[in-house]
Amino acid sequence: MTLSLHQSSVGVFAVTLEAFMGILDKALAHAEARKFDPAIYMALRLRPDMLPFPSQVQRFCDHAKRASARLAGVEAPRHADDEKSVPELRARVRNTLDYILTLDAEAVEGGAMREIALPLGPNKMKMRGDNYLLHFALPNYYFHLTTAYDLLRFAGVEIGKRDFLGAVPGIGPA
Repeated sequence: MTLSLHQSSVGVFAVTLEAFMGILDKALAHAEARKFDPAIYMALRLRPDMLPFPSQVQRFCDHAKRASARLAGVEAPRHADDEKSVPELRARVRNTLDYILTLDAEAVEGGAMREIALPLGPNKMKMRGDNYLLHFALPNYYFHLTTAYDLLRFAGVEIGKRDFLGAVPGIGPA
């Protein structure tokens, strides 16, 4: 069996986006159980020079939708990056998931050899689609996804690796 580009992009993003919605649900439950305003999560950051929690979520959503769209040869929708609450961030994740699931799998497959051009500051970087996914899009996606997870874990939300991984395809009950 050959590993497909769609499976390696949309398939991976879909599982982890779904898992992160569950993580956000646990964050809201954590705040409710401990009787604090979940808006506190919105100011979390690992270091003063790093992006705060909402920006981490926005970035991993952007990497998922833009990578999937670029591979499919279409323009990704734009979002305002104006989420002010955990439920609004959850909606952002949901919208990203819903969008990538609409992309034509054959179009994504055709993206392996397509030249992908993306802006990097005032310049454009060009690379073949398979290299773009494996060496740019996925590493950036996981960087921001992991940082968002770590911020909530640091804040005391009771989440672990199983929450992060989500429903891994092919793993059934023991």
